[in-house]
Parts: sequence; structure tokens; C-alpha cells
Amino acid sequence: MNSINSIIDLNKHPINDLNYIQKCNSLIKKNSLLVLENFLLDNSLKNILNEAKQLEGKAFYCEQQHTVLLSKQSDSLDKKDPLNRLMTSDKGCVPHDLINQKSDLNTLYNSDIFKSFIRKILNLDKIFPYADNLSSINLNYYQKGQQLGWHFDNASFAITLMIQSSTQGGEFEYITEGRDSNANYIDKKLISDVIEGKSDPNLLDVSEGTLILFYGRNYLHRVTPVQSDIPRILITLNYNEENHIELSENARLTFFGRIN
Repeated sequence: MNSINSIIDLNKHPINDLNYIQKCNSLIKKNSLLVLENFLLDNSLKNILNEAKQLEGKAFYCEQQHTVLLSKQSDSLDKKDPLNRLMTSDKGCVPHDLINQKSDLNTLYNSDIFKSFIRKILNLDKIFPYADNLSSINLNYYQKGQQLGWHFDNASFAITLMIQSSTQGGEFEYITEGRDSNANYIDKKLISDVIEGKSDPNLLDVSEGTLILFYGRNYLHRVTPVQSDIPRILITLNYNEENHIELSENARLTFFGRIN
């Protein structure tokens, strides 16, 4: 098992340094996301990519039709309502229990230094893994033609690691306005304009080895369809603000094809 020193480039990203933590905290407050390029050391990126390729054949693939709020279409709303229009998401997913316990991914996820860094830049008192054995770390595969449709996250924040970029398509698009879930506010016109291509979203070109933290509950985002034969491989590192939380059985069946 590698140590955190052999996984993260601590020269570029000194995650236990107070000044660096404060800088990251300021950036995510200002921009609603934090992009840390070359977060992984080259050898660790290579190890994780090799593991992802070895596990690719075990990925469970699913296609979903969902609204931007990740719900089913409602009969009580017009189908043209921007909150009720159907988006398509399809990808493959490898759950946490198939990832080697000695993997760099598990070492990173369980590292007290890394968890402290996440807590401090997000101003959280505590973070916890999922209580079920499938949901804490996921490997996500987007093959040619696959995408992540426009949506808001259910979780307040998302943490991702880009392991392999597609050579065409598979781009991350987002907007940093349009919803305040705490105030129960949503700008339907803006959401409609973005979905219909009348308003240009922000485009983030994510390089391999990049760590991203993103406030996905309030900011509409998607991954455009992959257009290359090289799949887009993305790791999600999933924590909760409360202990003993499981992903719902329905969600586990949808994403993993099983509940345990």
C-alpha cells in the first residue's frame, strides 16, 4: 500500500499547509468549483488507470431518463417545463467493493490528511464514508456515444478525479447560477435557455490527474456525449456530512445492478 506522499503531488498541492488550504477555500467560494490540475503524481495516475482498465469489464452499464432534478417526469407538470423535461444519462460504473483495498484510491479516500483538507476547504465539521459497501468510491466509464445529461446533484458537493480523457467529446459543461436550494429558488428561464442551447454554459477542459470539487446541488452541469473510441474514465470520491448514510437501494440497483 502506497502512502499519501506517493499519491498526491504535495509540492504542487501541499494539502496540509494552512495557507494553501485557505487559498483553495477562497477559490471555491469565488468560483463555485475548485480545479487542482496534476493533483496525482504520474506513477499513481498510471497505477489507478491500470486498475480502472482491469476492472472495466466488471462495470455495470445503465441508461436513465431523468429531469434536471434527477427525478422521474411528473404528470402534474407540462412536459416542456424545464424542470420536467427528460435528459439522458448513460455510463458504466464499478462500485467500491470491487476496488482493491490496497489501491491508491482507497489510500487517498481514507487518508486523514486528505479528509481534513476536504473538510476545511468546504467548511465542514465532519465527513463520513457511505455505510453501504458500494457507494464511497466509484469508477465511471463513458464509452462512445455515452453522456451525463443536464442535472443538479442531490449531494451538496462532488469530488472527482479525472483518470482518462476522451479524445473527442466528453466535455464538462456547467453554469454557476440559476438555483439556490436553501432558498427554494430556481431560474426556470435560464435552465430552459441552457438546455435548449440558447445560453452558453461554462466549459471546463479537464486534464488527466485533475481533482475537482464542485457544488453540484445548486449548479446545473453535464458531460457531453463521448465521440471517441477512447472512453472517459472518472473517479467519484463520495462522502456524507452525516454518519451511517446508505445510498438508497433503488439507486444502488440503478447504478450497480445490485444492492450489496
